[in-house]
Amino acid sequence: GAFACRPGGACERRPPAAWRSFKEAAMSMPSRLSNYLLRRGIRYEVMSHTHSHSSAETARIAHVPPHQLAKSVVLEDDDGGCVMAVVPADARVNVGLLGRMLGRDSLHLSDEQRLCELFPDCDRGAVPAVGMAWGMDTIVDDALEQNAELFIEAGDHDMLIRMSQQQFRELMRDVQHAGICRATAH
Repeated sequence: GAFACRPGGACERRPPAAWRSFKEAAMSMPSRLSNYLLRRGIRYEVMSHTHSHSSAETARIAHVPPHQLAKSVVLEDDDGGCVMAVVPADARVNVGLLGRMLGRDSLHLSDEQRLCELFPDCDRGAVPAVGMAWGMDTIVDDALEQNAELFIEAGDHDMLIRMSQQQFRELMRDVQHAGICRATAH
């Protein structure tokens, strides 16, 4: 059956067939992520979806509005220092603006090989928008907090984490927030 779970193991039955049990989800989610969510006391649900290859495809397949799907964009400077920008799936990071805000003018997108080194417990291209779980500096775009609920990749191309706006704010409480993205043209 499908369950919504809270830290400490309290679960309640939920009707959507796509929602996995907490135990099943926790076993397939990277332990760094599930442990971080548990330590922070974050309440969430995990949803299975058909395998996808991009955040835009994930949103479409999972029937999630793309502005509610928080995607991770990992950037690095010329010295190899990394930062994760968390933005809506239908937006792009304004890299120049972010670099100026952080005093790191040489920011550029990390390549796939670097992401595999930084997130060895995640599938290639499915990095959860929770850089803090891996000790990475993280900055969240303000637009995400306008949503009643948010979705985050769970470390693979088959699951999403769903949480309320309140839980997302609690999760991102200790990281920097700013307007760092621009919407993509549709």
